[in-house]
Amino acid sequence: MKNQTTDKGKPRGRQGRAANEEVAQHAFDRSHHTDCTEYVDKRYLCNGESGDSTYNREDTYKKDDTYNPNGVIQTDASGSFSQVLRPEHYSGSGWTVGLGIVVIVLLLAGCLSRGLYYSADLYPVLLIAAGSSLIMFVLSLAVIRPEKENEKEEARKQVAISLIQWLGNIERMVGSIIRFSGIGSVLWPLAIMSCYALHAWAGSVSTQGSMDEMLRWSLLAMFTLLTAILAARTDGARWLAWGWQKAGGLLVLSGILAVCGVLPLPFGVMRIADPEISSAGARLGGLLQYPNAYGAVVGMYALERLTAAARVMARPVPAGRLIAAVLPLMPAQAALLLSESRGAWLATGCAAACAFALQRRGARLPLLLATAAPLACAAWLYPQLAAAQLAPAPVPGLLALAGAWAAALLGTLLLCRLWHSAAAKARAAAMTATVLAGVAAALMAVASTADRLTAGVGTGVSRLQMWRDALQLWTEAAWLGHGGDTWRNMFRAIQSSPYVGGEVHNGLLDLALDTGMIGIMLVAGWFLLTLRSIFYSAPQLMPSVLVFGLHGVMDFDWSFTLFWMLFIWLGAWAGALKTEAEGVKRSGRTVDYNPSRSRALFFRYLPTQSRPSSVPMRSFFRNLQRSIIWVIRASTVLIIIFWFGGTVWLTSRYVVAEVQYRQAMSEPDSTPAQKVHLMAAFQSNPNRPDIVISLARTFPRQAAKSLLLNSLSHSPMHPQIYIELGRLAAQFGEGQQAGEYLEQAIRLNRYDSIGQSAALYWMEQAARREWEAGYTDRARQTAAAGVQMYERYQLLVEEVEAGNVRNDRRFVLEKYASGYGENLRRLASAPFTPELTRRNH
Repeated sequence: MKNQTTDKGKPRGRQGRAANEEVAQHAFDRSHHTDCTEYVDKRYLCNGESGDSTYNREDTYKKDDTYNPNGVIQTDASGSFSQVLRPEHYSGSGWTVGLGIVVIVLLLAGCLSRGLYYSADLYPVLLIAAGSSLIMFVLSLAVIRPEKENEKEEARKQVAISLIQWLGNIERMVGSIIRFSGIGSVLWPLAIMSCYALHAWAGSVSTQGSMDEMLRWSLLAMFTLLTAILAARTDGARWLAWGWQKAGGLLVLSGILAVCGVLPLPFGVMRIADPEISSAGARLGGLLQYPNAYGAVVGMYALERLTAAARVMARPVPAGRLIAAVLPLMPAQAALLLSESRGAWLATGCAAACAFALQRRGARLPLLLATAAPLACAAWLYPQLAAAQLAPAPVPGLLALAGAWAAALLGTLLLCRLWHSAAAKARAAAMTATVLAGVAAALMAVASTADRLTAGVGTGVSRLQMWRDALQLWTEAAWLGHGGDTWRNMFRAIQSSPYVGGEVHNGLLDLALDTGMIGIMLVAGWFLLTLRSIFYSAPQLMPSVLVFGLHGVMDFDWSFTLFWMLFIWLGAWAGALKTEAEGVKRSGRTVDYNPSRSRALFFRYLPTQSRPSSVPMRSFFRNLQRSIIWVIRASTVLIIIFWFGGTVWLTSRYVVAEVQYRQAMSEPDSTPAQKVHLMAAFQSNPNRPDIVISLARTFPRQAAKSLLLNSLSHSPMHPQIYIELGRLAAQFGEGQQAGEYLEQAIRLNRYDSIGQSAALYWMEQAARREWEAGYTDRARQTAAAGVQMYERYQLLVEEVEAGNVRNDRRFVLEKYASGYGENLRRLASAPFTPELTRRNH
């Protein structure tokens, strides 16, 4: 009796299961579309074997669980799944074009804003990102309109849409976004952003630094979200490829044209006479204004173009296509050489070796062929421009550039033709020419940079000393870190020699100091998962990601927001290529039969009355599950709105503070107009110590002291605040308090000659005021404390001079410091005389 059927036509036994599986399999086959979402046609989800049964609308989902091709589910006012959205309202090229333009504008803005290294450059771009994301979010909601089903439904639609329905629409839109492939990568920058937010809330070495880093990673999270959505859409890969070309071309050409004198680029070329830093006396920094970072980003672009050119050269192609493929190679390699960044050269070389290893055996020789001529021409061009210290006359410079560029293109074209020739001699000639070009390029590059390669030992030693100090500082808060800008605020207090280093020159150490091991694990997980995705989906992008990682642990590239944007871009590009490949594969195949998956889909979409009615708890748990999902998605909506809106609000305040502070600095000192601007800046951003110090100088003593003491809660490691407090105490004859503040300032920045001399000056002034007020004992005590400061200052200078260490900060005994020290000795040991009142200048 296993093959019986019920009176309602429900299949039982083997025939029923076969029919159910056939129906579900048909639905499953129809459910896969190019947008990677599920769509099930209701007419295939009927009861019975023949498909003639109809729905019982009261006991089913009412055409429920119907997914449109864009992953958006429409609900009515009651929250039931009743109507399908019109696809043209939410999909199509319009949204893709708008999204592509937004992300490319953000990427180019990062290139044009010095790589978004400075917070002042970060704020406008962050406003663009948060504002455009919020606008697109609202527009997506505004264009969602349900179709009218019947007159009763139409009458009900005449009523104003309730807040619950609007939230339901947003919730459905967020649900569709969550299903995009690669959207989970947003969680990584969001987690790091949360670490900095926690430090800003709980307290850190710099509240402003933690807030700035929180905003920086908020921008990266938004950028990740936008690029992930773009990668999941049709033609997303084309937009991402186009944006990469525009950004890379802008960075390379702007630097090359600035060297040739065509494009005025302030601070694009760093000039220095130290042979340990530059053998030519000038290095190309381009739009980033830092040669090491510029060399790394140019290396990333050059390797991506090199692998693309190798794929083109692997087979006979028209000359126009070949030239288009190799066109950016020579200027990119020339820019890399002109940066004189040994770290960028090393990272690019290692990544190029990896690119060679990743190529199939038959594609390795085309990679060498694509490299040879552009590299040889770039190596020839480099000494021509370096001899003029990167400032040749415009006409000769342009002629040299044009000649090298043309020779690179023609040489590559010739090598390609020889390689694809049927004659064995032609192929041998191509290989010989490739080897000779590589040897010539190496010899020219080494001959031009020999001084740089052999003289830069001191800078490496300084970095090792930095890293040792940083590791010692990191152990003090190994798991959570100290908060944003830890190294920049604390290195002066812990440095073991007077090196210059506002950056620790190691991305991993910098992140470890800020966020501890938690941040390291987050970044490592993100990097490894992205690397894995690229390895399987787009191995041609692997070398560029390796340059990002390798050079990041040798320098402070990761402090440039642009580098993270490029890393995110490459990850999204790989995801888009994977989605594109899966779409092509899916369109040309039939889904294999999978009984277990078919049964799962069948029970998912089967009407509720077709299931055993003896289990009422199943319906309860299903409704509970749907409620939980609705709550999670609605909460996600609120979090997203709060995130976007809060970012816009906070960034706007910081922008106002920056503008007001700059206007204040342009006004004459101690004028009412300056004070008004400083007050406005302070009200918008009370965390910035420079604003607080400038404003305190316009206040009376007690108010200034209260303001500075309050600022210490936000910046406890800022030495200038203690200098200001010591100055106020000294001016009012409070020698002991002045000594405490000035001692703390020296502890926080002991290799500062100017700060040491200023502390001695104010200790002398405090002692004189106490003596003039009749407090002779206090004056002697203050002077004695000043003498101790002076003696420690002398001893530290002698240690630096005798230690044969690099003195990058030029820490010496200031000429006025000796006079201040002698006056303090007289005040500490001799009775009061008129001679003591004379100032020694």
